[in-house]
Amino acid sequence: MPADLLREVWGFDGFRPGQLEIVEAVAAGRDVLAIMPTGGGKSLCYQLPALMRDGVTVVISPLIALMRDQVRALREAGVAAGALTSGNTEAETDEIFAALREGTLKILYMAPERLASGGTLPLLRRAGVTAIAVDEAHCVSQWGHDFRPDYLRIGELKRALGVPLSAFTATADQETRAEIVTRLFAGQEPVTFLRGFDRPNIHLAFQPKDSPRRQIMEFVAARPGQPGIVYCGSRAKTESLAAALNAAGHAALHYHGGMDPDARREAEARFQREDGLIVAATVAFGMGIDKPDIRWVAHADLPKSIEAYYQEIGRAGRDGLPAETLTLYGPDDIRMRRAQVDEGPADNDRKDADHARLNALLGLAEATSCRRVKLLGYFGDEAAPCGNCDLCDSPPSTFDATKAVQMALSAMLRSGEWFGAGHIIDILTGNETDKIRERGHDRLPTFGVGKDWSKPQWQAIIRQMMGRDLCRPDPARHGALHITGDAHPILRGEISVTLREDSIRRAKPAFVPKMQVAEEDAPLFSALKAKRRALAEAQRVPAYVIFPDRTLQEMAERRPQTLDEMARINGVGAKKLDSYGDAFLSVIAGETLPMHPARRALAGREAGPLFDRLAETQMRLARGEDGTEKPLSCSTSQLKRIAEQRPASLDALSRLLDDARLNRFGDAFLSEIAIG
Repeated sequence: MPADLLREVWGFDGFRPGQLEIVEAVAAGRDVLAIMPTGGGKSLCYQLPALMRDGVTVVISPLIALMRDQVRALREAGVAAGALTSGNTEAETDEIFAALREGTLKILYMAPERLASGGTLPLLRRAGVTAIAVDEAHCVSQWGHDFRPDYLRIGELKRALGVPLSAFTATADQETRAEIVTRLFAGQEPVTFLRGFDRPNIHLAFQPKDSPRRQIMEFVAARPGQPGIVYCGSRAKTESLAAALNAAGHAALHYHGGMDPDARREAEARFQREDGLIVAATVAFGMGIDKPDIRWVAHADLPKSIEAYYQEIGRAGRDGLPAETLTLYGPDDIRMRRAQVDEGPADNDRKDADHARLNALLGLAEATSCRRVKLLGYFGDEAAPCGNCDLCDSPPSTFDATKAVQMALSAMLRSGEWFGAGHIIDILTGNETDKIRERGHDRLPTFGVGKDWSKPQWQAIIRQMMGRDLCRPDPARHGALHITGDAHPILRGEISVTLREDSIRRAKPAFVPKMQVAEEDAPLFSALKAKRRALAEAQRVPAYVIFPDRTLQEMAERRPQTLDEMARINGVGAKKLDSYGDAFLSVIAGETLPMHPARRALAGREAGPLFDRLAETQMRLARGEDGTEKPLSCSTSQLKRIAEQRPASLDALSRLLDDARLNRFGDAFLSEIAIG
């Protein structure tokens, strides 16, 4: 029967590899998770079973454009399908409600946002929904690149309707797959189909940035008239690059999330309709674009992760014909992506995992052999060298870097894993900075052992080490490099390390954008900005109202450890110290002991340390010099007045203390006051 429907409705004589098993499992009412490559025919795997069962199949899909395209194609094939979206006209919505009442609709597409409506569940119950299908199921991952909060409601919908659910995605590593199972299937293991991630028709290539505008223009010029996508890291770059492409005679337009909705829809429609059109876009463009003949995808900036990279290049060559990719990357990309992780709202464990994901992408960029083997290995697939990537075309020169890697790992360990790459390189190259001398790192055995390599070359070595995930930034230590479990066998001399020689050889002082703080302080500055943003959002005020950037810069550079030190930061007045001091101090120094309000009022003032000494003195003398007298103490308000007024004689002190306390503490207090 499935084969008959396939021929009758879709006009195909046979299933693509892996489709039939999935179709049969979905049609049998099993819970199904299917991981299939982009262009592998996912939609058929839930559309065809919908025609094999009674009732309605509801399909949760993230993009209106995608739903409209699929509904149009199904209707042209004679299938009763409809979509409930915010883009519907009143007449379209009335038509779908009527079809549901009459029982004639077989497939209902719905945006996840509609699940938030209280009327949705009763509507689906009345409609006789017998199955749920979830497209782009990776959108349920809260830490993924396409997270949609309303996808978290789908598991509840499944339980309420009591029907089977099938989930489909092309982009899910092992962690994301586990999250899909937990959130969509309530932890109950579905039948899982892992149909491979390989797109053998796509040529993979990476290049270090070297005049990136020129590199993109040359790549496009070599493919005249071919439709393609250039992904950019900023909205401004999409506009400037599209203008440059048009000026060079290529038909191009830009696309980003800040555009007017009508302009975005027109851009999508033009790209679908016109031959040879190029779109310079942010990642807001792409999911749901069902254009089979995109011949190439270029990244003008490093993507966020391997998952994002795989999904974005997967938009090329969906017709199975040859397609090409090019991804540019540079130190500025890496800094930007690290900062995005550090400034995000996630906890430290999640940030550490995100740094590991970024390391995996760097590993793909700095690979020493076949990129497809490394890419598929990340997703748990095995592959032989593909012959269809730049490294198979022209293998890079490599060298035995075991000794250099051991030096760097040793420097990280011997300095306590408390410092970033810049400080580690200063140790290795023997650069006697103030920070090196202050911490005694000029006396470490690793000081100066790496003088044979320049600072840019060490940066390239450490970047490749991160790509091997031998070390990664520690979010709990504001970006300090810590070594991973994979590094220990190298330190013990049990395994060797091969790195790319070309990356080391061409290493040179790269253009570094003007940073607000030194490289070593950047992760802490990012963490302080994240705290400021959270406080500002909670109070619904602009971020600068909490503290301006220059105040956070000084905090990152001086790293105050107490409220007294925090109070000396420019821009931290008494009111802001009281309101925000603890919050920002906890970011810098971790948990701190609570401070009495009377003592807080003296923070940053000379009276503060005196208050502390007076408090210690009165505790020491609470039972007299010999410890046998009646307990006696001063109130915090008394100690505060003494610390502020600094009386110089017993007569002056008598105006603040009664006779008993003057006799017990007077001489000792005057001694502390005299210290200064």
